Amino acid sequence: MAQYRKERLDRPIKARCEDIFALTSITEILYLIFPRTVLIVGLLSFPVLRNIVGLYWEKVLVIACTIGLLALSWELMAQVGLISLGQAFFFGVGAYIAGILNHEFGFPPVGSISLGTIGGGIVSTLFLLPALRARGVYFSILTLIIPLFLSRLIEATKIFGGTEGLSGLTPLPNFWVEMYLPIFALLVSLFGFRRLINSDYGLVVQGVRDNDRVVMSLGINIYKIKAHILFISALVGAFSGSFMTHYYRFVGLPAFALEYSILPLACAILGGPGSFVGSVVGAFILVPVSEILRAAGSLRVVFYSVILAVCILGLPEGIFHYIQRKYHQFERVMEV
Repeated sequence: MAQYRKERLDRPIKARCEDIFALTSITEILYLIFPRTVLIVGLLSFPVLRNIVGLYWEKVLVIACTIGLLALSWELMAQVGLISLGQAFFFGVGAYIAGILNHEFGFPPVGSISLGTIGGGIVSTLFLLPALRARGVYFSILTLIIPLFLSRLIEATKIFGGTEGLSGLTPLPNFWVEMYLPIFALLVSLFGFRRLINSDYGLVVQGVRDNDRVVMSLGINIYKIKAHILFISALVGAFSGSFMTHYYRFVGLPAFALEYSILPLACAILGGPGSFVGSVVGAFILVPVSEILRAAGSLRVVFYSVILAVCILGLPEGIFHYIQRKYHQFERVMEV
């Protein structure tokens, strides 16, 4: 009589390192690629379903991708030990550069978004270079101050449109560009950052975060490493601001709103600190929840805060790490 026992699905899979596996069956291959496939296929197919889900939720997807990009940029900075409270700085600088180039000089969206991304990355990095020697909470405070300073400067001097901003900007070419550009940017950033951190260079980056004094003793310039990561993070944040400028056809003081600093941080914490996928998961949870609660009026903030507090206190590891742990605990029945 045959006897059976339960075995975890990931038991036969031999991991040589985080992204290299020794596989023996098609079942094991499907088991590994299924979560990645769900994410990619889900994002790429969502715009096609606009007649089913409606244009409103398509716009929510665009906003979620934008916040997801800011959350990814925050998480990348956290990988080198830089805890930022000023992602709105990256977003706002990229937004204003793209808006000015289009409004004042007539650049088309493809040119203003590209130059806004690169220019925003350079300007943001130059602003924060002196702050790289600050440690811990001091760096966080500096990143929080800069977007507030810039917004008040624009308001007081009335430059770049002042409080009225710049409106009537050139729209993006069509619906498909509006939808797929942020989706592709999110996927490229997500998998690119994961590959970067899992490389030899990424080990140095994490070493700077864990013990920068030891890395310095090996003759490595840790401030150069931090500047590299800061520039890459600023590029992603500036792209999201440049894109949303043409998506809304407007740029103004709301580009430096505190929301663009706090919401990415909340997404990273809710999804799971230390994980790029967790930041994306957090964005695709918090942004739709925020929109659903919009009908609650002034109570929206109350419900939103309660949901966020319950999730963080109930799952301190993060939603993504919880789902990942449960996924790897799936079992199958095997004949002994």
